[in-house]
Amino acid sequence: MSDDTFASAPTPAPEKARFEASLEASLEASRNAWEKHPENPYNWPERKKWRIALLVAAVILLVGLNATSVTTPSLIIAEHFHVVDTAFPHSFWPVTVWNTGAAIGPMIGMPLLENFGIKKGYMILYLVFTAMVIPQALAPDFATLLVVRAIAGLVGGVLQNLLEQVAPDIWATDQQRNLPITLYTFVYVSGVTLGPVLGAIVHELSWRWVFYIQLIIYGAMIPVVLTIMRETRGPIILTHLSKTDSSLSVAANEFPRPKISTLLNSAIARPPHLLFTEPVVFFLMLWAAFCFGLVFIMTQSIPQVYSTNYGFSDSASGLVQISLWVGEAIGFVACLPQNTYYLRSAKRNKVEPGVPIPEARLPLSIPASLLGLAGGLFWYAWASFPHVHWMVPTVGLAFVGFAVMVIITAVDLYITDAYNRFAGSAIAAVALGENLFAAWLPLAAKSMYTTLGFQWASSLLGFVAVVLTLAPVVLWWKGHVIRAKSGFIQEAKRGREVSKDKEFTNIGIDDGMLCASSYTNP
Repeated sequence: MSDDTFASAPTPAPEKARFEASLEASLEASRNAWEKHPENPYNWPERKKWRIALLVAAVILLVGLNATSVTTPSLIIAEHFHVVDTAFPHSFWPVTVWNTGAAIGPMIGMPLLENFGIKKGYMILYLVFTAMVIPQALAPDFATLLVVRAIAGLVGGVLQNLLEQVAPDIWATDQQRNLPITLYTFVYVSGVTLGPVLGAIVHELSWRWVFYIQLIIYGAMIPVVLTIMRETRGPIILTHLSKTDSSLSVAANEFPRPKISTLLNSAIARPPHLLFTEPVVFFLMLWAAFCFGLVFIMTQSIPQVYSTNYGFSDSASGLVQISLWVGEAIGFVACLPQNTYYLRSAKRNKVEPGVPIPEARLPLSIPASLLGLAGGLFWYAWASFPHVHWMVPTVGLAFVGFAVMVIITAVDLYITDAYNRFAGSAIAAVALGENLFAAWLPLAAKSMYTTLGFQWASSLLGFVAVVLTLAPVVLWWKGHVIRAKSGFIQEAKRGREVSKDKEFTNIGIDDGMLCASSYTNP
């Protein structure tokens, strides 16, 4: 019998079974070694996790200041560069280009960071963002200011979205992630809300000092970022450790890196696809984007209302924005018991026993939308008269801030729960809408308030808020039916069911944006 005959003979069944059993045993041992490894982010001490999370949250807040601090001295900047607002609010372009960049940046930057690692990319982005403040402060003309602010927004948009990535990297369960994700929403809206306050405090020195102060703050944070930030992507850490620890090499092979072209195609193509084919994503995007856009509309509305009715200076009008932030802070506290209610809903889930019900994210957001958002806008509208004390409309703004915080939190968490492995792309679609609304809606604010009057302009926004409240009401009523008809949600559900019995899950970068490095099934 020839050697070729032996070479072509199939492996005997018992030998093949032993080989497969040996391979499975090696894989299981490697998985267990990584699951218990102290460098696995899920095994880090809570103090280390929160140190990183709070750093990322602080940077998100500081980045938001750069987005809107320019609104308070916007007319001074326009006058300095001989920009005229008579026919069109050209003075708002520095905010518009920033937010447009922030809408685009995460779609490109997030999947790259997920694939190649958070730490180095984060540090580079922070240094670039800080460097971009210098030409903003020294801009010789309006065109230069717009270009560098667009670049700052492109980079800043990535930095603003990273806590939503870092949280699932280092916390394994919904219960553990609730507080960090709620904190993310709070600092996200707080930064852009407090920007005009910073501008109000500083711009009397010179509008350039608005940027100099930011440069000082961002520069002081550089050693903090370099010292505290750590790599949080489990697959990246595992691959690195496997080079020197053979016990982890088999597990590391389960995380092949996709091509950059595949990543970018998924990151850029899927969010718009979800936005226009999934009614849940589309209508929740409108609801959240309207809320986020309102924060920016108020940077135009408040100076008009308070300067005309009460003779407030630009600085004093900028300080009124604090009322929105107070409402947001109260909303943050109110979201904490809402998270507990959501977790308890797992006990009454008859469709997926033991899994919290996504609609349990919504109860607080419905009255917040109707009474806080719409009610606050109507309050602000019909209290905006010279004979009414300025504190009265200011209270209405606090209600609006409360609703903005509660609604955006509810939308982010609902989409994360409902779309699971596609949540990254769905949230990217919502973030895209939020930044585009924030960029372009306020361009119509001044003319709207001038043409309709203060009362009816704010009332128009209030009527829109009433209509958008239908989105959470319908989901609360028929959410389980709508989710059952969604192809993406059902596919995500099947993926969750497949991984239920596995101790080592790989969610991957399939969905383009949010890539939870889960090694133990939550």
